[in-house]
Amino acid sequence: MNMEQKTVNTIRMLAADMVQKANSGHPGAPMGIAPAAYALWAHVMTHNPKNPKWLNRDRFVLSCGHASALEYSLLHTMGYDLPMDELKNFRQMGSLTPGHPEYGRTPGVETTTGPLGQGIANAVGFAIAETMLAAKFNRENFPVMDHRTYMMCGDGCLQEGIAHEAISLAGNLKLNKLTLLYDDNDITIEGSTDITFTEDVQKTFEACEWNVIRVENGNDYAQVLAALEESKSSDKPTLIICPTKIGFGCPAKEGKPSAHGEPLGEENLAVTKEALGMPADKFSVQEDVYAHLAACMEKNAQAEAKWNELFKAYQEQYPELAAEWEQWFSNELPDEVLMNDELWHFEKGDATRSTSGVVLNKLAKLLPNLVGGSADLAPSNKSDIKGGGEYSAENRSGRNMHFGIREHAMAAICNGMALHGGLRVYCATFFVFSDYMKHAMRMAALMNLPVMYILTHDSIGVGEDGATHQPVEHLSMLRSMPNFNAFRPADAHETVAAYLSALTTGTPTAFILSRQNLPLYAESDGRAMKGAYVLGKECKETPDVILLGTGSEVEQLMQAKEILCKEHHISARVVSMPCMDLFLSQSKEYQEEVLPSSIRARVAMEAGATMPWYRFIGLDGKVIGMDHYGDSAPAKLLFEEFGFTTENVVNTVKELLNK
Repeated sequence: MNMEQKTVNTIRMLAADMVQKANSGHPGAPMGIAPAAYALWAHVMTHNPKNPKWLNRDRFVLSCGHASALEYSLLHTMGYDLPMDELKNFRQMGSLTPGHPEYGRTPGVETTTGPLGQGIANAVGFAIAETMLAAKFNRENFPVMDHRTYMMCGDGCLQEGIAHEAISLAGNLKLNKLTLLYDDNDITIEGSTDITFTEDVQKTFEACEWNVIRVENGNDYAQVLAALEESKSSDKPTLIICPTKIGFGCPAKEGKPSAHGEPLGEENLAVTKEALGMPADKFSVQEDVYAHLAACMEKNAQAEAKWNELFKAYQEQYPELAAEWEQWFSNELPDEVLMNDELWHFEKGDATRSTSGVVLNKLAKLLPNLVGGSADLAPSNKSDIKGGGEYSAENRSGRNMHFGIREHAMAAICNGMALHGGLRVYCATFFVFSDYMKHAMRMAALMNLPVMYILTHDSIGVGEDGATHQPVEHLSMLRSMPNFNAFRPADAHETVAAYLSALTTGTPTAFILSRQNLPLYAESDGRAMKGAYVLGKECKETPDVILLGTGSEVEQLMQAKEILCKEHHISARVVSMPCMDLFLSQSKEYQEEVLPSSIRARVAMEAGATMPWYRFIGLDGKVIGMDHYGDSAPAKLLFEEFGFTTENVVNTVKELLNK
């Protein structure tokens, strides 16, 4: 057996050993696609195990994240900081080898994958980011941003709708530095793919304007290597179809669904190792394999050293661009943004979707790496950067993305763009369609990615479009996600606070924005960045009741406060709470200052599900909300019909205090 084949079989058996020791996992895909992975990682992809964060490295995405044992085998044998003990600790508490790859946990893992199809969209985001940054920074003889993105998927990924969304857009954008290795093994958990998946994958990709290369035998790393090299000359993204056998080398499991998601078994494992000519020892990597891969990696270390020399010369010849490069890849927000009074200046009230557009464009002038787009709703979302140009296959310098009507892929693509580094990323759609985006938003929260979501038409205020377009439960959904900020501002000042919070907290943030006009409060200010604050003053030092709300309903609360004071001699405190999670992250002292525990009479109002409010109003309080769907009618009539009125707030307070 030659060294190449020995290395492939070593990678296979490491993956199988991991799954066997954990008594959990997926050995089949790693055993089948290992030759293609070896060809890519050892001979084609430019990456340096000694510096996994080198900015000009090629990116790799394992979209079929259940095959994580394959990636861990590659990372370990290639020399990344992933010791053998971590492979032996596969799928165990606190290990660097979780069941699915996790960004930020395992050195060399570029994105968290597992939910099938999302990795494909992430990879599209990586490829887009590379083109944007190349257009900005590259100069003749100085290709400082010049790398490729590779991904690997199975049949399951291609069955998910998000995959087709992303594939379609990638073809439209002619992302020719994007290559997908397709592990075509014709097996899913329930059996042969013929029971559900009989489309001609090659024709599908060709229809989406991809270059397609079909390898005769995916088990032949040399054939895959030739296809990978051929893909580099394409002016389109490339699909490489690699026919493989799931569980390759295991006589009892090869080509069968049972190879997918369960250990081979000790007896089958021993038979497989013998059949492949591998040592019977568990977790065996012979020294000549390590040496072979170290030699393969040496060219990559030299590539980084050469790039470092190139960038040093670039700094000397283009010092201003080099300084911008450093700023773009920094997570720090410039002082000119944080200290900019102009951001806070507004003449009058407006719909928060409109003020969001104003704030976005003010920030775009200060942050040239702010980019994003909408799911075909930019005119309604007010999410376009004026004068920013439109990103396309012909214009890589455009700052405005057209994602098409592809919400799920849009959100996952933005994750890839954020993961790449160098860009501040946002995307936009109607709030009700965040349902389509939810899992990608969750992945952003898991990865701690500062993606911004502009979500307009935030309630029954949508009006005549009716219940299908009126979000009710969506705020509860977003607020329930850990490490995710849902920000529903009551006016322009709070909208500014939402953006600055999103740009500084480092976590994903959704801006929940109104279609209808809202007032501008003289008392609103940067305190909104704390998640909640007292808006205005009460009639007397100690209020009788606390009124809590967000967004458009704050207007009714402020009006009710005046009526309660003047007509009923009841002192009410209005607490605007645009972001619950931010408020809950404040000190106990601040929380007590805003919501004194001694004041148990509390009324919350929000045009959405009541559930999130009970943690703030206690057993004695009341919530005015919507635990039902809306209707098709003018917004004003809907708010009146469902009780979102000043009069209802006043009456609710009176009833509460008369108990």
